[in-house]
Amino acid sequence: MTRQQRRLSRIRNFLDLERAGQRHLPRPLHGYVANAAEDGKSLAANRAAFDDYCFLPRALTDVSRVSLETELLGKRYAAPFGIAPMGISALSAYRGDLALARAAAQANVPMIMSGSSLIPMEEVARVEGADWFQAYLPGDKPGIEALIARVERAGFHHLVITVDYPVPPNPDNNRRSGFSSPIRPSLRLALDGLVKPRWLYETFYKTLRHHGIPHFENNHATRGIPVISRHVNRDFSGRTHLDWDYLALVRERWPGNLIVKGILHPEDARRAKAQGVDAIIVSNHGGRQLDGTIAPLRMLPEVVDAVGDFPVMIDSGFRRGTDVLKALALGARFVFFGRPFNYAAAYAGEAGVSHAIRLMQDEVTRDMALLGITEIEQMDMSRLRRTR
Repeated sequence: MTRQQRRLSRIRNFLDLERAGQRHLPRPLHGYVANAAEDGKSLAANRAAFDDYCFLPRALTDVSRVSLETELLGKRYAAPFGIAPMGISALSAYRGDLALARAAAQANVPMIMSGSSLIPMEEVARVEGADWFQAYLPGDKPGIEALIARVERAGFHHLVITVDYPVPPNPDNNRRSGFSSPIRPSLRLALDGLVKPRWLYETFYKTLRHHGIPHFENNHATRGIPVISRHVNRDFSGRTHLDWDYLALVRERWPGNLIVKGILHPEDARRAKAQGVDAIIVSNHGGRQLDGTIAPLRMLPEVVDAVGDFPVMIDSGFRRGTDVLKALALGARFVFFGRPFNYAAAYAGEAGVSHAIRLMQDEVTRDMALLGITEIEQMDMSRLRRTR
């Protein structure tokens, strides 16, 4: 057994990944990944929502063959879950977006590349099977059109527009953990890196040596500014006026599948469907935006009822195979995980992400067998009961 295999053998679930990520990452970076908005009420609500339901298994069912295959937007995936978009993941892991994309493609699950990533989208799009890109819309129509044209030229087929980010969230928790935007070099920041030698060499040093100071590469049609630039926040401003007309413009210009992420209200879901989007992702941004927001799982049934036979996906707070199955029973077609895969990439690169995918596949497979089902389509409300 190699050293890496021994390290990964200690990771048995996504909770282990969180602990491993905290041990591996410098304090400011772990804080950025783990932090939620303000008092963490949305983050706590996301996890508590799963306790609203319990399972009702059936006995004496032949479960010798269980299939996780799931069809979504015209493609058959190996499992009903994928990797959510995560910004600046190349600071957590060396070439983090590529590690995520390669592992996801190898496992035949989707990985959504973040618009606030630090690797050019064209490099990630060259990974066969990497065809999901998430964008924060620029603040003007020419900028939107130019960005969409770039995403299309890169070769992506699924465009995810995140709509719950009109302004940046309260940064107080990030500041408390030592993370700032722009990243400001300081003695404390240097010390935080020095006490994490594996990250310091494998991510920080290798990135600087081979690629220089990271830039925000994909917010616009052209390269963005360095992560240490004092003007970095300009890349994330100017969105307060965006409305449904801008989404209509995206639909007009984008020829592939269009997905809207950040929907919670059923009326917003209806309007997105009416504007011709192909799917929505029910999400509160993992509790990172507005504190006190309702958990996506609690809104999922209402959203599904509002749009009928229409692809509804979900993220925020998922950690277990049982979480995935509860969402599927409530009407979700697909589930996305964020933070755990960031930790997996930080801890062991592409191999860590592959290991995490296998862990979740094993959990979902085992849980399906214990429920007495053999196909994803069989997971419905007959297998759940409300607890409250």
